[in-house]
Amino acid sequence: MSADLATVPRTAWRAPGRARVARLRDRLRDVYGVPCAPPHEDPLAELVLTVLSQSTNDRNRDVAFLRLRDRFDTWDAVRDAPVPEVEEAIRPGGISKVKSQRIHDILVAIEAANSAGGLDLGWMRDAPVSESRDFLCALPGVGRKTAACVLLFSYGLRDVPVDTHVSRVGMRLHVLRPGAPFEELHDAMLALTPSGAELELHVNLLRHGRRTCHAQRPACPSCILRRSCPSSHLFQPR
Repeated sequence: MSADLATVPRTAWRAPGRARVARLRDRLRDVYGVPCAPPHEDPLAELVLTVLSQSTNDRNRDVAFLRLRDRFDTWDAVRDAPVPEVEEAIRPGGISKVKSQRIHDILVAIEAANSAGGLDLGWMRDAPVSESRDFLCALPGVGRKTAACVLLFSYGLRDVPVDTHVSRVGMRLHVLRPGAPFEELHDAMLALTPSGAELELHVNLLRHGRRTCHAQRPACPSCILRRSCPSSHLFQPR
């Protein structure tokens, strides 16, 4: 673990106050605006898209997803297809052997676990978030980040995905406990995010991580959050 993300004990951690979160949110909004992404109400597509996004860039993910949809008419067809055919379709997305097996296993598990039968996840629209999250996290290879993407982007439900960019920016700002495991990070991120700001805060922190707060050599001198960042001194030239 890098020095800037060294673990801070729980007993020494203090969650940020509402005023500080509001100030950070305002500064991010000034630069990145307010993202607009109305819920698309297709949780199964979001689930598969998020699996495809692992360890690749957005372009390769999207190409793999479009090839998968072009090759198979329905998700039932994807489930029933030989895994090597799915692997060939999603090859541009990288590590296709692992992802194709995972997609197959997820689709099979959904049908087995779904009380209504089939691959319909529309029940999540009106179900308690915790119930839907638990269902998703019980699927093969699905964790909190993937579940949060499905709930937030499909139905606009109250959950916040914490990916590597969001976690890195959040921990450097000390709004998330440095070194905390992802389960804790998701709980903390949800607690500090005002209701209705889930999409905005997630997307703007992600954008900031990609454009400024890089994993290596963050652009601290030009960072709009520099004065509020307890970690900026760690990256000053010596």
